[in-house]
Amino acid sequence: MKRIRKILLYIILILLTTAQSRADFRHVQDQTGRAVRVPAVPRRVVSLAPSITEIIFALKQEKRLVGITRFSDYPKEAQQIPKIGSYIHPDLEKIVSLQPDLCIAVKDGNPVAVIRRLENLHIPVFAVDPRDLNSVIRAIHDIGSLLEADTHANILTADMKEKIEKIKKQTSEIPHKPGVFFQIGVSPIVAVGRDSFLHELILTAGGRNLSEGDVPYPRYSREQVLALSPDILIITSMARGEIFQQVKRDWEKWSEMPAVKKARVYIIDSDVLDRPGPRMVEGLEYLFRIFHPAAGKE
Repeated sequence: MKRIRKILLYIILILLTTAQSRADFRHVQDQTGRAVRVPAVPRRVVSLAPSITEIIFALKQEKRLVGITRFSDYPKEAQQIPKIGSYIHPDLEKIVSLQPDLCIAVKDGNPVAVIRRLENLHIPVFAVDPRDLNSVIRAIHDIGSLLEADTHANILTADMKEKIEKIKKQTSEIPHKPGVFFQIGVSPIVAVGRDSFLHELILTAGGRNLSEGDVPYPRYSREQVLALSPDILIITSMARGEIFQQVKRDWEKWSEMPAVKKARVYIIDSDVLDRPGPRMVEGLEYLFRIFHPAAGKE
């Protein structure tokens, strides 16, 4: 009888352990359509892109971060978190050593081979796929849901939507849309096409993208840019320093270009514009003020 009772007790313990194990996880679908088994309460999270790091901080969940990518430099508190390489070349051994119970990735940028190896090591990877303002907002909601931060996500995205709608309303009342050339590469000159974040930001801020086309990041000669006669020329890059001041000075030599005539050649911090996170709305507001300075003061 005692033996039977021990066996029954053992079975009950197994069932309870299994039930608890199941309760500790849940199945979700990420933005690539994959079914992912994630912890019900993630406690050790590795961010695989600077934009993911910014989202997690904006959701006030940075306490969960145990690893971030090399260029995750915003906010400044992020610089104290261990680095796991770049988002294009993450260090698999470093990630594993941090014992994460969840990694959050971006579809475009993080190598698929590393994601698969992490999953083979039973480290779940949830991927977001932010391609425009709407999908950035969705990514914030999804990450908020993963990290028990739905309330913060709702407040944050409601504020973002309100600011976006305000700018859309203002631009709808402005008849003139300045022609904008957005330079993101120096040598060769690289601009932005239709299939890019920056194209959407230019249009939403009330400008015309002069390099609009099917090629996401087209290349231009100096003569081709001059032929476009941009009203506004913006220079931006992940790189910093004197080189971009020199690029600006080089453009300013062409006094017949409308952007030069009107002193509308600008250098902008790319992080505010091309990281698909909460600061994109700040970038949108900044572009609106540049494109429509009179309206931007209202």
